Amino acid sequence: MDATPRPELFDFHGVSMIKYFTDNWENIQKFQARPDDILIATYPKAGTTWVSNVLDLLYFGQREKNIPIYERVPFMELFHPQVGSGTQYADELPTSPRLIKTHLPVQFVPKSFWEQNSRMVYVARNAKDSVVSFFHFDRMNKSQPEPGDWSSYLQRFKQGKMVFGSWYDHVNNWWKKRETYSNLHYMFYEDMLEDTGREIDKLCSFLGLTPSAQEKTRIVGDVQFDNMRKDEMVNYSTVPILDFKISPFMRKGKVGDWKNHFTVAQNEEFDEDYRREMKDPTLQFRTAI
Repeated sequence: MDATPRPELFDFHGVSMIKYFTDNWENIQKFQARPDDILIATYPKAGTTWVSNVLDLLYFGQREKNIPIYERVPFMELFHPQVGSGTQYADELPTSPRLIKTHLPVQFVPKSFWEQNSRMVYVARNAKDSVVSFFHFDRMNKSQPEPGDWSSYLQRFKQGKMVFGSWYDHVNNWWKKRETYSNLHYMFYEDMLEDTGREIDKLCSFLGLTPSAQEKTRIVGDVQFDNMRKDEMVNYSTVPILDFKISPFMRKGKVGDWKNHFTVAQNEEFDEDYRREMKDPTLQFRTAI
């Protein structure tokens, strides 16, 4: 039995966080980005690993298959005794471009990324599937706060009392950033699931990449959910703090699984809350495809 207690949530500059993402704050903020870095940003459980894998394959093809994805695409703000320091991993990346992932709200991104005009890929997923996926993740990840039961978890999600704060703030503020920062490509989990090839084309056009038809077909195949779920270098099964007996890291990869969790009343309340929070009519999500 792992004796380390789960971390507590606390307010950090107006955003709920845990120590594993704030203990290394000075190094995160001083992190030196490069012009060719690609920052993959998401609210947790929105397809981060999926898009990381796509980008890694686009740039580096079938490179060494024995390096886990979290070493190829380090998690910048993570600072954990069992896993190490994300900024250090990122600094030591031998690749160019460096692929770096983050769950930080847009206002926390180290300023060197903006100064270097680094490219950023943001992936957003609808709120209902996000909260379900986050719930199962928190059940199996001993480095996250105790999730409690589903209904209290859902309440906390609506209040933004989650690691990395409010889903609403996260997706809206990154969406708004596009108005002032042109090197940001905003994509949707649901679109990726609906037509992976089409979304990879859009990504390539943003990044100025021209893979051959053959390469593209291979990548689309490699990043199908069932293939990634079986791939030990992508599915996080080698991470000591995750308990796969409770739930796999890659659980379902579907749109609409929320219907198996929300009661009718929870869904109605959620929709009402959602209408209040989502003020920007240009940002639209799909809860079914």
